Amino acid sequence: MLSIRLALLDDVDSIAHLDRTGENRRAFIIRSVGAGACSVIVDHEKVIGYAVMDYSFFEHGFISMLYVKIDCRRHGAGLQLVQHLECICKTKKIFTSTNFSNLPMKSLLTKSGYTLSGVIHHLDEGDPELIYVKYPNRDQ
Repeated sequence: MLSIRLALLDDVDSIAHLDRTGENRRAFIIRSVGAGACSVIVDHEKVIGYAVMDYSFFEHGFISMLYVKIDCRRHGAGLQLVQHLECICKTKKIFTSTNFSNLPMKSLLTKSGYTLSGVIHHLDEGDPELIYVKYPNRDQ
């Protein structure tokens, strides 16, 4: 059974083990957990994914990271994380981004009702960053 909760400092090793991209990412995870901006999705008490949302993108909610363990993808964990972040978002709009080449994330965002909002070139040469937005269905 999948459940989502706020990440704890005790989760840092589990999160970093999922997302093995180096010390810079580990530092990002530690900062995000410490700031209360990181949520984890857990399956039978084991962390299988995480997401980070902050308000540094023009003071709007921004999903700056979404990662699900490779063998747990395409089973709804990413969708559940996105829906969770939409529910806790404190602003009327929520943004996120992904590389043009990231077809699974683009598919998830389309399925979740996000709309393409813009493109940033030159972050990753030859692979533009696509910015997406959604207006979650609720009154604020």
